[in-house]
Amino acid sequence: MKYLRFLAGEETLQGITDGIGYVKEISGDISGDYGITGRQFPLEEISRYLPPSRPTKIIAVGRNYRAHAEEMGEEVPTEPFLFLKAPSALIGHGEKIIYPDESSRVDYEAELGLVISRRGKHIHPAEVADYILGYCCFNDVTARDFQKTEHQWIRAKSFDTFAPCGPWVDISADPHDLEIQMYRNGKLVQNSRTSDFIFSIPELVSYISRYMTLYPGDLIATGTPSGIGPVEVGDLLTVRIEGVGELQNRVVAEERVK
Repeated sequence: MKYLRFLAGEETLQGITDGIGYVKEISGDISGDYGITGRQFPLEEISRYLPPSRPTKIIAVGRNYRAHAEEMGEEVPTEPFLFLKAPSALIGHGEKIIYPDESSRVDYEAELGLVISRRGKHIHPAEVADYILGYCCFNDVTARDFQKTEHQWIRAKSFDTFAPCGPWVDISADPHDLEIQMYRNGKLVQNSRTSDFIFSIPELVSYISRYMTLYPGDLIATGTPSGIGPVEVGDLLTVRIEGVGELQNRVVAEERVK
């Protein structure tokens, strides 16, 4: 089952779907008590996909695939390497990634995202599954030139639109050995499996929860495999994760109001 937030006309709605035909509108809290309202909408008629969670924070993991650490010329970490992306960077499936004027190189990074279902602190690895709503496609868009010149990555990672996520959260996915791919204009540029993680999802969530309380809707991006590369204005980027879904976003030039 997949959970999503979307617009139908001017209405902001939430629903569940099998990802093929229709989305059934729901009311209530997908993490707790919810009900099916009886209304349903064909997926092809959804006017806009919204980010499927509304996080208090986006926690991202760097260098969680050995090949990517080597690609970046970095040592394989002995504990998870964490950074934050601003929630204001979130966009949904089908929305535009804005290539900022300030950057001379913007990169794609396909990632498996996970959404937290309930408040947690000091979560034991064996209990992590009880705190996860489900999994989604995520693109950790990065201004690589900014990243290389700063110790803090907040600007490189948090430009508006630099956190595409969606199109939904797969509540039933088993995340431990999924194929993860990035396509740039239909060409395969990243291809790996989540079984190649350096740190497993239970390890990551438990580790993060030592230092910060996790709240419902919080989003964790679990790292990108090797094959990262630059984008250009006009590119169509597609994150495809086996069984989870397909996230597409086009890159556009920044338009400033004069």
